[in-house]
Amino acid sequence: MLYLWLKAFHIFFVVSWFAGLFYLPRLYVNLAAVPTAQEQEYLRLLGMAQRLKRFMLPLLLGTWIFGLSITLSTGWVGLGFWWAQKWLWLKLPLVLALTGYDLYCGRLLTAFHERRNTRSHVWYRWFNEVPALLLLVIVILVVVKPI
Repeated sequence: MLYLWLKAFHIFFVVSWFAGLFYLPRLYVNLAAVPTAQEQEYLRLLGMAQRLKRFMLPLLLGTWIFGLSITLSTGWVGLGFWWAQKWLWLKLPLVLALTGYDLYCGRLLTAFHERRNTRSHVWYRWFNEVPALLLLVIVILVVVKPI
């Protein structure tokens, strides 16, 4: 029963964190495209991005806390030993990469705040696709367990 509660909370935090991972870079696309003369629009988008980034931190932490809690609390209990499953060892570096992506988003936000952004809105459009690709691979690993 504990496993199901941990899993439910893990899924909630993952879905919520990904909402931020999908939307924050989209705000960067818009920030990078704002003409210099439109100061108010730039500040509005910057404020939205800063608030979203602050909101994402507890979601990232919840994802990690409940994900690790699942693997540490269940052990051999009917589900098999988590750490012996190969798909988990592929999932972990992908989640680490997403965590790094989130941290890098923070650095990019600082660059926007300090008016040091050097990237185009086109670059941010491509950058915005990274979490979707990683999510697809992670979902396949967790659900299909191809290895």
